[in-house]
Amino acid sequence: MNGTLVNGIAIAIGGLLGLFLQQSLFKRLSDRLMMAIGLVVFVIGLQGVIAYQDLLILILSIAIGAYFGEVWDLDGLMNRFGKAAEAKFAKGSDGRFATGLVSASLLFAVGAMAIVGSLESGLRGEETTLYVKSLLDFIAAIVFASTFGVGVIFSAIPVMVYQGSITILAVFIAPYLTPEIIADLTAVGSLCIMALGTNMIGATKFKVANLLPALILPVLLRLLWVFIDGLLPLW
Repeated sequence: MNGTLVNGIAIAIGGLLGLFLQQSLFKRLSDRLMMAIGLVVFVIGLQGVIAYQDLLILILSIAIGAYFGEVWDLDGLMNRFGKAAEAKFAKGSDGRFATGLVSASLLFAVGAMAIVGSLESGLRGEETTLYVKSLLDFIAAIVFASTFGVGVIFSAIPVMVYQGSITILAVFIAPYLTPEIIADLTAVGSLCIMALGTNMIGATKFKVANLLPALILPVLLRLLWVFIDGLLPLW
C-alpha cells in the first residue's frame, strides 16, 4: 500500500503548489491554460488508443458501459458529490471545485499504470510503477490545481480508494487480468481520457463518468469469448 499512499500524498502536495501558482502567475491565464491542458490530456489518451487493434472489444465496451452509466447517472452522482464537497470546503468557487475534483480523479485513476501498479503492489510488494505514477501525477496536479483550484487536492481520496482496493484484491483479480485484458482496459481508459480532454478544450460535453462502467466490460467480454471458444469444438 506504500505506493498508493505516496501517490495520494504526491497529488495533495502537487495540488497545494498549484494553488500557490493560481494566486500568482497562472491566475490571469487560467482559461487559456485549461485549454492547453485539455490538448495534453487528449494526446495522453490518444497514445493509449492509437496502437490498439481489437476495435470490437473497444466499441462494445464503450457502448454497453455508456448505456449503464447513463441509466445509473454516474456523472450526476459524481458531480453531486463534488458540489456537496464544494459547498462545505470551497464556497464561491463557481463550480471549479467540483470540476477539478471529478476531472482530476478520472485522469489520475483511469489508466494502465493505476491498475498494473496496484496489482504489482498487492502481489509482489513492488511499488516502482506507483512511484513513477506518483511523480507524473504530482506534476499534473500542480497544473490542474493552478486552473481548477482546491478540488484537485481532494481527488487524492478517490484515487487512493480505487488503487488501494485493487491492491487489496490483487490476489483474487490478477488471474483474470491477462496482457490482452490489460491492453483492453488501457484502450478503454485512454478513450475516456480523450473524452475528458475534448471537454476541457470546450469541443464536447461528454459525461465522462458515465463511461466508467466500460472499464469492467473488457474483462467480461474476454471471459465470454473464452467460454464461447471452448464450446465451439463441442459443436
